[in-house]
Amino acid sequence: MTLKTRALSGKDFAPYGQVLDWGQAPGQVINSGTSVRIELPSALTLGLSPDGAKLAVFRAHAQAPRGPWRTLERHRLGSQTFVPMNGARFIALVALGEATPDPNSLAAFQVEGHQGITLSPGTWHHALLALDAGDFFVIERGQAHVDCEVVELARPILLA
Repeated sequence: MTLKTRALSGKDFAPYGQVLDWGQAPGQVINSGTSVRIELPSALTLGLSPDGAKLAVFRAHAQAPRGPWRTLERHRLGSQTFVPMNGARFIALVALGEATPDPNSLAAFQVEGHQGITLSPGTWHHALLALDAGDFFVIERGQAHVDCEVVELARPILLA
């Protein structure tokens, strides 16, 4: 299966989660003019885990985007946010579906270095596919219980 990668937009990504984009946002001047605060969507679902939120940095190596990509995973109990720390771009390969990913809902988005994403709970996604080597700030729920389902796809996905 070949899937065309498209530019990330809030409207197109809405079924899978939220887009965080601070590239053109004007923000509000704060701290006596030394900073600008840019508000981002905050629909984080971290559950009622006694472990609260978990913060991490994923140090990713650049990958060729074409694939083939053979697995998707999901986290039912909480959202997962990815924000590039140094402008690295990545691909968000996502799908909807109950027991398994729905092939008709598969989508691939190129996330620019001034954007991030928050995946809604239960959204199927490929592990981080970095186009540029870099560090990514990740926010997810604490893991008192393991919350990661991984499935092997019937047909590998190639990105165009």
